[in-house]
Amino acid sequence: MDEATRSRLLRLQRMEATEAAVYRRLASRQKNEANRAILSEIAGDEERHESILAEMTGEQVKPQSWKVTYHNLLATFLGLTFAVRLMERTEQGAAAEYRALGMDELADEEDAHEARLIGMLEEKRLDFSGSIVLGMSDALIEMTGVLAGLTFALQSMKLVALAGLVTGIAASFSMGASEFLSKKAEEEEGSAKTAALFTWAAYLATVMMLVCPYLLISADGPLVYGFETHIQALFCTFVIGFVIVAVFNYYISVVDEKSFKHRFGEMSAILIVVILISFGIGVFLRGWLGVEV
Repeated sequence: MDEATRSRLLRLQRMEATEAAVYRRLASRQKNEANRAILSEIAGDEERHESILAEMTGEQVKPQSWKVTYHNLLATFLGLTFAVRLMERTEQGAAAEYRALGMDELADEEDAHEARLIGMLEEKRLDFSGSIVLGMSDALIEMTGVLAGLTFALQSMKLVALAGLVTGIAASFSMGASEFLSKKAEEEEGSAKTAALFTWAAYLATVMMLVCPYLLISADGPLVYGFETHIQALFCTFVIGFVIVAVFNYYISVVDEKSFKHRFGEMSAILIVVILISFGIGVFLRGWLGVEV
């Protein structure tokens, strides 16, 4: 065995050992018996792969402890499915590498068996992902439009923040109530309250982040590249909006295995159109009503 091949095998061996340790740790934390069994089975496969590679390299390797900790933290804060799918995505070249080394059986297991098992994982929070999508997407589209229109109509940081918060908080309760009634009408009363809570929380959190620049930037602050403070706040709101879109769509693309570029591009285009329309409406109404602030 030449040194280059041995180096590749050692890297794959360390990867398998790390994944096995991650799955074992995740399995030990699961209260759901089915999830624990699935994760334990995948961990067993990874350990078997690692032992096969150890026989070929003649060395024992240790898992990368920081990766084990990192993926367990992801599972804690962002969910089991996200942590597992992200780990598999980062290691998706392993199957091709196994085939290049003539280890087709391991490659097939990497491609099919683990993917099937991961697809069987159950996670309660994903049942309400649609409610989170509803709350967050509606808040992004509605509030960026509202803030753009109010900024050009009122040109006052405090007034825009006040109007934005009143509108956003009221709308969050309205969205939560609508989701509750929708789920109840579908005879899902057991989950209606939880779905409403997720929708309300996602909407309200998005509103607070979008209004934040109007509360933090001083109204008497200096011009930046010739732009007044209310324009600076609006620009920061746009940036926050696009960051939220990017982060959220990346999360969904990992969990649901969908195209990030398509979803991000589609939602960004909608935001831009809404912002431009709202800008025009704000300027028109300000002139038409003769509002001077």
